[in-house]
Amino acid sequence: MRSRLRRSISQGAILDILFLNTTRVFAFLVFISLFGVMITLLMASMPTLEKFGLSFLTSDAWNPVTQEFGGLVPIYGTLVTSAIAMLIAVPVSFGIALFITELCPTLLKRPLGIAVELLAGIPSIIYGMWGLFVFAPFFADHAQPWINDHLGSLPVVGPLFQGPPMGIGMLTAGLILAIMVIPFIASVMRDVFEIVPPLLKESAYGLGATTWEVVWHVVLPYTKVGVIGGIMLGLGRALGETMAVTFVIGNAHELSTSLLMPGNTISSALANEFTEAVGELYTSSLITLGMLLFVITFIVLALAKILLIRLTAREGKTT
Repeated sequence: MRSRLRRSISQGAILDILFLNTTRVFAFLVFISLFGVMITLLMASMPTLEKFGLSFLTSDAWNPVTQEFGGLVPIYGTLVTSAIAMLIAVPVSFGIALFITELCPTLLKRPLGIAVELLAGIPSIIYGMWGLFVFAPFFADHAQPWINDHLGSLPVVGPLFQGPPMGIGMLTAGLILAIMVIPFIASVMRDVFEIVPPLLKESAYGLGATTWEVVWHVVLPYTKVGVIGGIMLGLGRALGETMAVTFVIGNAHELSTSLLMPGNTISSALANEFTEAVGELYTSSLITLGMLLFVITFIVLALAKILLIRLTAREGKTT
């Protein structure tokens, strides 16, 4: 009996060690893959970095004929369209999640939740086609003339809203991106809002707090990690989106202060030109853009992690 017990204990210990090492290998595969991708991009970008150096980041030139390349226009377009998308998507997603979890009638909660999840499942090319054939003409005929007349004459932000009403451009791309990322952010926010213990909210209501006070002082502090994670998920989708942006941004290597003018992003530039790239320097420049997108995404995620760490530390000092 004792020998059988010892044998089972030893087998269990062996299985535990085997399981620990297997999961450890899987975890390190993530770092190996990340490091491998970065090294591959860096090696393929060396011809561009050796010829242009840091001026690649500040030059708006893009001429395959003369072999002059600069990444300023795609970088600018990527950051601007993503910023527009997040400025619109974050408050709208917060409102959707708040309504579904706190204010929505019980009969509508499930249908609205399913509708949001279905929107997240629509392929990006469908959003792009809808944006090009439906949204862009409507935007050009009805919204852009109003924007030119009422916002284009403002003293400081006026240059951002001046330009011919073409329908396509960076503002249109930002709006389409916002529509695309809203379901992702709203779904995550809704899920994390629902895990708040009802006792905490009921206690706040019992003390006379309003719905907004409960959300601001109870729900958000309890779910801040999940909320920021959902926002970062949407931002990552906006930074790397390709097909939808390619349809509506105009794909022009021109730097303009107006959001109504055509532009370019890193993803759309890669999608449009990679198959036509001839020569080592042209291909290397496109790969360098991909590496810059990788770096931008990494920086954004790192800043989000630092923000969470500081929030957690400040919360500990307060308590």
